[in-house]
This record gives sequence, C-alpha cells and structure tokens, in this order.
Amino acid sequence: MLTLSKYVLLDLLRNRSVLIYTVVLGILSISLLSLGDQSSKGLLSLLNITLLFVPVITMLFATIYFFNSLEFIELLLCQPVKRSRVLLSEYFGMTLSLSASYIAGVGIPLFLKVSGAISWMLVITGVLLTFIFTALSLLVFVLFRDKTKGIGAAIVIALFFTLLFDGLVMAFIFSFSDYPIDKPLLGMMAFNPVDLARVLMLLQLDVAVLMGYSGALFKKFLGSATGSIFSIACMIGWIVVPLILSVRIFRHKDL
Repeated sequence: MLTLSKYVLLDLLRNRSVLIYTVVLGILSISLLSLGDQSSKGLLSLLNITLLFVPVITMLFATIYFFNSLEFIELLLCQPVKRSRVLLSEYFGMTLSLSASYIAGVGIPLFLKVSGAISWMLVITGVLLTFIFTALSLLVFVLFRDKTKGIGAAIVIALFFTLLFDGLVMAFIFSFSDYPIDKPLLGMMAFNPVDLARVLMLLQLDVAVLMGYSGALFKKFLGSATGSIFSIACMIGWIVVPLILSVRIFRHKDL
C-alpha cells in the first residue's frame, strides 16, 4: 500500500492543478498576513479562506481525480492486490498531496509571520478538513458509477457543509427559540465538519465577538479545552466513518 500511495503522491505533486492550488494559497496567505499590524485579523481572514476554499477545492479536485483514475484502479485490481489497499492508497496519496499544498501555501507564511500554538492549530484545522473532504469525495466515487453525477454530488455536499448547513441551524434556532435547545444544538454542530473547524479555531483565538452562537455554546458547556478535544474527536470521526463505508462498498462493487 505504501508503494502505491507513493506513486499516487508523486504523480499528484507534479500535477499543475496542485501547484496552482499551492501558489494561490501562498499568495492569499502572504497578502492577508501583510495587511495591518494585528496578527489576529490575518488569522481570522485565513480561517475564513480555509473554511470556504479548502473544502470546495478538495472535494471537487479529489472527486474528479478518483473518477479519472478508474482505469488505473481497474488495472491494479487485475493484480493480486486487495481492493481495500488500492482504494486506501489512492486516498492517502491524494490527501497527503493536498495537505502538503496547504502546509506549503498557508503553513509556511503563517509560521514566518505569526508564531505560537494558534498558527499550529490553523494548520491542523486545514489538514483535518483536507482529510475529511477527501474521504467524502472517495465515498462519492464508490457510490456513483457516472462521473457527471458524482461531480454534481460532490458540489452539493461541499456547498451544503460550507453554506447551507448554517442556514438550517439558524432556521432551527428561530423555530424552537422558546424551548431549551442549547444541548441539541451542540449535537447538531457535530454533523458539520466545517462548523467544528470554525469552533476549534475560535476557541483558541478566544474572540468572543466573532465566536457566534455555536462557539459560545461550546465554551459555555464544554470549556475551551474540552470543546477543542470534542471538536477534534468529531472531525476524526468524519475521516474514519466515510473511509470505512467506502472500503466496504468498494469491496462488493461491480466495476
């Protein structure tokens, strides 16, 4: 599996789209961190880019790549190699390449401009989102036979988690505002990895004004440390569950 992952990783690192992704992230990071003297503003701007830009690009690029690699995957399956190893090799090769792009584009400028645990947390948040949405794109790949439908599903999933989910949460809050819904809302936050990433970062920044309703709930009921651990644990679950489902479906899928 390591050999296959290495070849996928090397192939992706030479891909122009990955290089463009790295350059764009680098330009945005340097520009935002160079504006003004307050590092917190640059960090918040980078957080917004991470929450909106990384999930959508990761989901689309990974889904398209997996579908384009179908013939290569079929060729590998003709060899005495387990299906799970082939699929996981594709996943880890893709994830490591996109994570390396994020670290190079955001992490390096961030460490040069802003030092401390907050910089590390932002990089960890971006890498976790990359792992999560690559896992979701892999699940889309094994669920759909048609490339067009798969890409459409990937777009819907990315937009749902980045834009639509918060609207549904706000509708829920307004509809049941007369009832004690604080604890149910904590559970709802666990169903959106983007919200978990936002709360995780804002708990570290401790920006009370920008924390929002979900961040305030996490701090009220869980505290900063426990809330961060809960967020990371839920995000890891968002990686593991789609991967397990993908492997199980792919084992019995007729290619």
